Amino acid sequence: MKEDDQIEEANQELYEHYRFVADKGQNPLRVDKYLMNLIENVTRNKVQAAAKSGNIFVNDTPVKQNYKVKGGDVVKVLFEHPPYEFLLVPENIPIDIVYEDDELLVVNKPAGMVVHPGHGNYSGTLINALTFHFENLPKNSSDRPGLVHRIDKDTSGLLVVAKTEHAMTHLAKQFFDKSSTREYVALVWGNVDEDEGTVEGFIGRHPKNRMQNTVFEDESQGKPAVTHYKVLERLGYVTLVSCKLETGRTHQIRVHMKHIGHTLFNDERYGGEKILKGTTFTKYKQFVDNCFKILPRQALHAKTLGFEHPITGKWLEFNTDIPEDMQKCIDKWRDYAKHRDME
Repeated sequence: MKEDDQIEEANQELYEHYRFVADKGQNPLRVDKYLMNLIENVTRNKVQAAAKSGNIFVNDTPVKQNYKVKGGDVVKVLFEHPPYEFLLVPENIPIDIVYEDDELLVVNKPAGMVVHPGHGNYSGTLINALTFHFENLPKNSSDRPGLVHRIDKDTSGLLVVAKTEHAMTHLAKQFFDKSSTREYVALVWGNVDEDEGTVEGFIGRHPKNRMQNTVFEDESQGKPAVTHYKVLERLGYVTLVSCKLETGRTHQIRVHMKHIGHTLFNDERYGGEKILKGTTFTKYKQFVDNCFKILPRQALHAKTLGFEHPITGKWLEFNTDIPEDMQKCIDKWRDYAKHRDME
């Protein structure tokens, strides 16, 4: 290898794609297994190939795949190309715009659409669509154009998008100060005992299943989260509830409802795709399977969104109908509960 080539190779910039800090109580675990638990849609072969190529670093030193991760280790995956989420390709995807002015827009996101690019989802996201339809959207603290907050891929409903720097700062502060309002409608397993209540606790990553979050009592293990719920309709083995967010943690409603024993209906990540309540009759199992087919996602919809306009100071509130797949599922349960009561 020529000296010039060696210099060029040494100067080649590496881009950080992933960064994790191992929990204090982390038992020694091979770095390939550790990363597989944390990165969605990744195969062991890919992780091992990255290690062989010298792309996995622990405490800024390249390691082999059999390195044992310990508590406090900083694990990074670095590549020679920028993360795909920063290579934003505008795509002509239609957006359901509920409201728009010079400062902001409110979007009704369909279930199945990812909000921003990430591992395994580099196209077809809301941000790919937004960057096609709008130029020069301001970037948030994570470099994501227009995004003030987000909702999960398989959750439908309302999102506010900032069109100016001023709107981004103003709206982000409202979400931080908890002065915005967000109400979700969810169908959950079981008959919720209380007509209304509040779930509190610190939400952090599940120690065994790293794809899930869970509730901790110790603030050192998670971030504070508060959800207020209210029963809208009791449908036998499931309940339709309204959830108002005081905080906005990842998977907050999904985690909080599971924590009180009422996992969201058909929430595969949190175990809601199994029959958690009901009878052992074959007919009942067929009925639930049909409901799962009608609604092939978690039963969660961001129905209402309210905030103060960043320029006029006027309070704006938006409301959307429950989408067809979720409504059909609710109607089936309503019908089932009626006939069950007559038996």
